[in-house]
This record gives sequence, C-alpha cells and structure tokens, in this order.
Amino acid sequence: MSDRQVAVVTGGGRGIGAAIVRHLAKDGYQVVVIDRTEPEKELECAFVQADVTSWPEVQRAFSQIEETVGAVELLCNNAGVSSMQRVIDLSVEDWDHNFDVNAKGVFLCTKACLSAMMARRRGVIVNTASMAGLRGVPLLAHYAASKWAVIGFTKSVAIEAAAFGIRVNAVCPGYVKTSMQERELLWEAKLRQMTPQAVADEYVRMTPLGRIEEPEDVADVVSFLASPAARFMTGEAVAVTGGADLL
Repeated sequence: MSDRQVAVVTGGGRGIGAAIVRHLAKDGYQVVVIDRTEPEKELECAFVQADVTSWPEVQRAFSQIEETVGAVELLCNNAGVSSMQRVIDLSVEDWDHNFDVNAKGVFLCTKACLSAMMARRRGVIVNTASMAGLRGVPLLAHYAASKWAVIGFTKSVAIEAAAFGIRVNAVCPGYVKTSMQERELLWEAKLRQMTPQAVADEYVRMTPLGRIEEPEDVADVVSFLASPAARFMTGEAVAVTGGADLL
C-alpha cells in the first residue's frame, strides 16, 4: 500500500493525460493510470488496464487500486475521444462512441469511487471537459454535446458531494498540441478543403495569447484544482484556452 496520496488518471497514457500524470507525480501523489493501453514508459505511475465505458471493468479497476495501492484521494477523469463530421453525415456509431467515452466514462469512474470518498468525507475530482463544452463548434457537434454533458455532470455532482467535503471541478482545454489534435487537423483540412497547416494557423489566430496550447498548460491547472489552494472552488468549468473561448 502506498504511503502517498493516491491519484487516478484515466486516459493518462499520453497527451494531456500524460502531462497530468507527470505534474501529479511531482506533487507527491502515487499516480495510477487507467487506460486501454500501457502509458509512456517514462511516466512515474502504476497502470491498470480497463475500458472506462464498461461498468464491470471500471469496478474491477477501482477495486484493484483500493486493495493494492490505497484509497483514491484524487480522480482525474481525462479519458476522451473525438471525431469530426458535419451533422448530416455523422453516424450514429460516432455519436455513441463520443458519448460512451467522454460522458459515460466520467460517470462510471465517478460512481466507482464517490461512495468511498463520501465515507471518508474527503476527495477531489477533476474532469477534463473542453472549450467545446462552453460554446458551439462546427464539425464537432457530437463531441461538443458530450463535453457539455461533462460540465453539467460536474456541476451536479459538486452539489451532491459538497456536504461530504468533496470538490468536483472541470478543466476546459482549447487547441492543445496532442496526437488527437494532429488527427483533427487532417480531418478538418479535408472537410474544409484546406491544408492542415492552414487549419493550424487558424487555431493560432483564434487564440488571443497567440500560440497552440501545450498539454502542460492544462496539467498545471489540474494540479492547482487538486491542491489546497483551490479549497473553496467546486462546480467550476475552468477555461484553459489562451482566450480562445472568448471569441
């Protein structure tokens, strides 16, 4: 059993999730990644393989963590997927997949650890939403809808959990440089008949601080929300976008 506080990061193997893992490890947490594939080798974390869309797998994962690592003090629901298509061409399968991972996964993992947090009367949950959960986004209607769901869920659970000393917040990243964004650049370029570089340049123009966001920009805010410095914050959807959500 760990003598450090235990933090669970779903989808922590790469991208924003990996940056969160690195920051939390530096903050002194024993970090456990829940993912379908093994995380990057240099990450300082334990690993439990599970699909966040499956309730039996989620239950097994959290039971294993509680028994072998320790009580979960911090849950970062970060696992997410995206695809890109006009609504008239969007498949039911794409809609369901985005909601299954982005929204249902947040619900299942929260459900799996919330009772134990309530019994201990402490705990922190940070959900990765998106700038797309704060405004409409063409070509991403299904993704945006799933992230609006995450924000609504965050605010609702925050109210229910507050009496138990548990804080629940969300971060809303903007145009973040990840492998997911690389795929989205290709998809958007094809749908809009542009080059990927032209799309990337447009992202920069739409960001008042004038650059593409790095995963560490998000991880810093997650670290803050997990810390005592954010002790009087709950139910918030914190935009981490370089101002892109303002336009």
